[in-house]
Amino acid sequence: QVQLVESGGGLVQAGGSLRLSCAASGRTFSSYVMGWFRQAPGKEREVVAVISLRGSRTYYADSVKGRFTISRDNAKNTVFLPMNSLKPEDTAVYSCAAKLGVEVTANPDEYGYWGQGTQVTVSP
Repeated sequence: QVQLVESGGGLVQAGGSLRLSCAASGRTFSSYVMGWFRQAPGKEREVVAVISLRGSRTYYADSVKGRFTISRDNAKNTVFLPMNSLKPEDTAVYSCAAKLGVEVTANPDEYGYWGQGTQVTVSP
């Protein structure tokens, strides 16, 4: 199993930046595909970005391409999400998630482990 703890959320003005981190417990972090998802009030959870086991493959939602970058450090059991040029529509609770296997997927139902989430609020 793996336990996930997010950090780095907060309040920022539009155009600003934040860097989310997700620290994982356990010694098999490199066995998990990692994803960032978000959920805004009244909306369904949606994928933000996903990264493969060694970081060679990534997936981004169209809405964040060119602004967000997912990366991972397997030696430190951590996945990162620097977010630039933030927009008010990026406001949501951001959660990291982990899934066993090699498939890079945007489907949240395939992720078996979730962090508690961190709030990101972007003011106009």
